[in-house]
Amino acid sequence: MTFATKITVCRILLVPVFSVLAIRYGMSTHSGAPEAIYRWWALAVFITAAVSDGVDGWIARKFDQRSDLGAYLDPLADKALVTSAILVLTFYDWGASGWRLPIWFTIIVLLRDAIILAGIRYLTARKLTVKIIPHWTGKICTVSLFVVLGWMMLGPIPLSPIYPCTFAGLFIVLSMWSYIRQGWNILHPPASSGGR
Repeated sequence: MTFATKITVCRILLVPVFSVLAIRYGMSTHSGAPEAIYRWWALAVFITAAVSDGVDGWIARKFDQRSDLGAYLDPLADKALVTSAILVLTFYDWGASGWRLPIWFTIIVLLRDAIILAGIRYLTARKLTVKIIPHWTGKICTVSLFVVLGWMMLGPIPLSPIYPCTFAGLFIVLSMWSYIRQGWNILHPPASSGGR
């Protein structure tokens, strides 16, 4: 196992640590006596895990430590971290009553991931080569997701989370559509233009 992959494994192990701290803070907020220490520790663990995503990628490229295991675990670690944060911030208030993610936002995030995974499974089951090309909407989707999570975890501010959620939601839907189109083109390749 390469050093880059070990960092990825550590990121996966940080997910339950973050979840426990985040839920503990949410429960303390619900009880009317918020324990800020849990919030700051959860935020610190989340930031550490998020930063490690860039670090392991840089190490893998810089020191030629790319591996099949790392390529498999890296997106799994990312999804586990983001999904756990989204679920906690949907079901637990992280501030004044109602300071949580709207349920519609969580549904479209989970729906996007489910459709992409189901599509990849379907294509591989049909023995097709699945080569997904990252699209700019996917990159904006990822950045906007982290903006939403930061917005939520840094605490109640005078502007409702509905605004960053709406912006991120738009790019979640657009990126989902772009991946559906890629899957459709793999399933039904365009006819070659070399005919008569």
